[in-house]
Amino acid sequence: MSNMNEGPLQGIRITEFTSAWAGPYATCLLGMLGAEVVKVESRRRLDHSRMLSFTTGVNFTGPDQSSVFNSLNLNKKSVTLNMSKPAAVEIAKKLVAISDVIVENMRPGVIGRLGISYEVAREVKPDIIFLSSCACGQTGPERKYVGYAPTFAALGGASFLTGYEDWPPSNFMGSIDLRSATTSAYAILAALIYRQRTGEGQFIDLASQETIAVMVGEVILDYIMNGRVQIRQGNKEDTMAPQDCYRCKGEDKWISISVATEEEWLALCSVIGKPELARDERFADSYRRFTHQAELDQIISEWTIRHEPYEAMEILQKAGVAAVPSMNAEDLFKDPHLKARGVFKLVDHPVVGKDWVTAPPWTLSDTPAEIYRHAPLLGEHNDLFFRQILGMSMAEIKTLEEEEIIF
Repeated sequence: MSNMNEGPLQGIRITEFTSAWAGPYATCLLGMLGAEVVKVESRRRLDHSRMLSFTTGVNFTGPDQSSVFNSLNLNKKSVTLNMSKPAAVEIAKKLVAISDVIVENMRPGVIGRLGISYEVAREVKPDIIFLSSCACGQTGPERKYVGYAPTFAALGGASFLTGYEDWPPSNFMGSIDLRSATTSAYAILAALIYRQRTGEGQFIDLASQETIAVMVGEVILDYIMNGRVQIRQGNKEDTMAPQDCYRCKGEDKWISISVATEEEWLALCSVIGKPELARDERFADSYRRFTHQAELDQIISEWTIRHEPYEAMEILQKAGVAAVPSMNAEDLFKDPHLKARGVFKLVDHPVVGKDWVTAPPWTLSDTPAEIYRHAPLLGEHNDLFFRQILGMSMAEIKTLEEEEIIF
């Protein structure tokens, strides 16, 4: 890790008023690409990911102990402003004036009531790019709905489609937030390109519901064109069979196998020692294999259960059959390919200590995306921004701290 960020967004400053996952991870991605990200937060109401890990059930006793917060806020800077105080809002406006992008993920209307709406930000900085991320968008009859990742997934259609036919829809957690966040980062990049061409900023209204709905577009299209409502179908796929997760040797070990062509089907039959299946009328073509999946899955499982997942993968991949282990967290962390790609990195954090984090999801040859520092301690950069950049005196800052405006 280098000591400075030299990515393609170097020179872009983003000020964020975000919490949880969907807002912070969007700016974290942009920070990995070189943007300077300033997180405005307050001891009055902390970002809950500083204090609680939903994924592990851990509660933290201080605001700088969370590995979850560290993972979502790498490379950022932190200033503390109590936005319930008018004087803090005026300081926030000064931060807006030196920023290129503002990001917030509060309920619709809240940021405006705090005094930093898009209209106010545009008065301070006419070419500002302002992204508001929420559950259902800033307009429409459901605009005021409160939402978290499971509701985004349900409202976007992903929950209904995921699971087995005879089971209820699945409940998604943080991964849905991260998909919404990635869409936010994409929209901000598009707006930055537009501003580079025209000199004009704009408002981005991002609805997490819609970021998920567009990812099931073929299902919506099927309904529009055919009047068909697709339902949960486990691991089945209409055009490929066999396709499923098959139990392997070991405790709760599985391999995913998908066969798309006749060539792959013949290779699978040979590899599992059942060449006669290629001549079996039940499996003579993809349609008949699809209609006899239960029988076919049983036959394949009798072979996979005798092999460990990586062993089965190597045998099948060598024969040209798409097959990979179904990885749990331990498998991912220890995977030799991911290790070779440098997907997991250690970051030194002054409170957490050495902390494993996930690297940027892209490798750029000329303008690296990288992690160059841990997430900020609460208010770590107050002096940098309030005294050195905005020019406040030490005495003024001390008074504002005593009045819990810088807080």
